[in-house]
Amino acid sequence: MKLPASFYTGNDVVDIARKLLGKYLYTCIDGVITGGYIVETEAYNGAGDKASHAFGNKKTPRTQTMFEHGGIAYVYLCYGIHEMFNIVTGAEGVPHAVLIRAVHPTEGIEVMQARRKMAVAKPNITAGPGSVAKAMGISRQINGVSMLSDTLWVEDRGLLFEDEQVKVCPRVGVDYAGDDALLPYRFFVKGDVYVSKPNK
Repeated sequence: MKLPASFYTGNDVVDIARKLLGKYLYTCIDGVITGGYIVETEAYNGAGDKASHAFGNKKTPRTQTMFEHGGIAYVYLCYGIHEMFNIVTGAEGVPHAVLIRAVHPTEGIEVMQARRKMAVAKPNITAGPGSVAKAMGISRQINGVSMLSDTLWVEDRGLLFEDEQVKVCPRVGVDYAGDDALLPYRFFVKGDVYVSKPNK
């Protein structure tokens, strides 16, 4: 069952990032479905979060999507190489987003391999946000697409991770954010081989 619109419009982006663990992310690109359950996320807490693209309510052609209503995709290009997939959350005008950092693949793995140009499916096939987007066919062409669409959606299939199974820690690669780089806004499933950086 697809997550309802109300799941995405809550005002606590950190709570939503945690709740996304164990939910199944699917794409249907060119008629081909790929998917798996989410095992790593990061929350970006809007205008007051120095690690967020929208810090200080900064609106640009890129960040405009973050200010839309929750429940749409925010896809951007990182370092001119990797496309990164986020889910916008919260009310319209509140630029919250959750970065999907890793997925445990369950469907369409051969297609993911082809997209990633991998002869053998290794854990890094969907470990890291750039890998997730590439493997699942996510590009900036679906920036702004609804999470309730037939192109991109998340399902609750009853998979739950208890708190003792989840590591809560600072985000990756946001040292520029000063004190905000230390915020416990990253969540991942302990021991899952698809987690991008299992952590010390």
